[in-house]
Amino acid sequence: MGSFLGHLLPGTLFLLVGLWHIFNCVLNYVSHPRTFKGRAWHPVPRVKGRLKYLELYIIMIGSFVDMCIEFLYSTHLTFIVDGALNPRHMNDFEHAAMLLMFFIFSVACFISEATGLLPLPEGMLFILAGMAFTAECLLFYFHSTSHAGLEGRYHQLLVILIGLCIAASALGAAFRESFVVDILGGIAITLQGTWFYETAFVLYGLKMPEGCRELPSGIVCDSPEQEMIGQSYANSTLSAHIITLLCGLVLFYALAARVWGHHDLYSSYSVSKDPSSQTEIDELSSQP
Repeated sequence: MGSFLGHLLPGTLFLLVGLWHIFNCVLNYVSHPRTFKGRAWHPVPRVKGRLKYLELYIIMIGSFVDMCIEFLYSTHLTFIVDGALNPRHMNDFEHAAMLLMFFIFSVACFISEATGLLPLPEGMLFILAGMAFTAECLLFYFHSTSHAGLEGRYHQLLVILIGLCIAASALGAAFRESFVVDILGGIAITLQGTWFYETAFVLYGLKMPEGCRELPSGIVCDSPEQEMIGQSYANSTLSAHIITLLCGLVLFYALAARVWGHHDLYSSYSVSKDPSSQTEIDELSSQP
């Protein structure tokens, strides 16, 4: 993935899935706040047949194509050298293994939902998603390619976002009724997508910080000061991504609540705001 397209392709995949997750999570909650349950993936609403598995198709096809690029094209089919894995393409093998986990997750979800061959509970699908994110986290944390300096900072921040995805998956398996946990997963996946885009444009595109450049050995800067400026820019940019996404989420939630909001959504809000109403509920619940 050490290229512009190598970061843009997975970024697009994460961004599409993350935004789709946020859209469905908010829509499901405002429409049915009392019966809401989180999902590891979301079918297309009000669509029957195979098209409702669109999200799984995107993950399945996207991860498979990217895996083939990493394992077949990038290695030029030179897998073994002197009886061992080709050391010049260890990073490609690592990327392919990570993508294989997401492919397995999407296939397992599809078989579980579309057939009776693998009737997995929803919590198990969350665990499978968490395992895929764990493989991704291990890849970027223990990478065979040395991510030092400016490049290292971008990947360190990515590891934090992946950690949020792991936490959201684990919590989603345990607390399926929690809107907060489910929306956290969508936010973390979306931020992964935007951060892959940011990494592509900064490290391999037109937004390279002044005084830094790409060499065959990696990203280098002319001085420690310029490298520090680039790292500070990365920190500030991630903050801007988070603020922009949260503002957009709040606005979308307000719109969705106004247009599709169930009356239970507003009745629970009114009860929580009215202490007398809450007291009456407590008194009634305490009566035998």
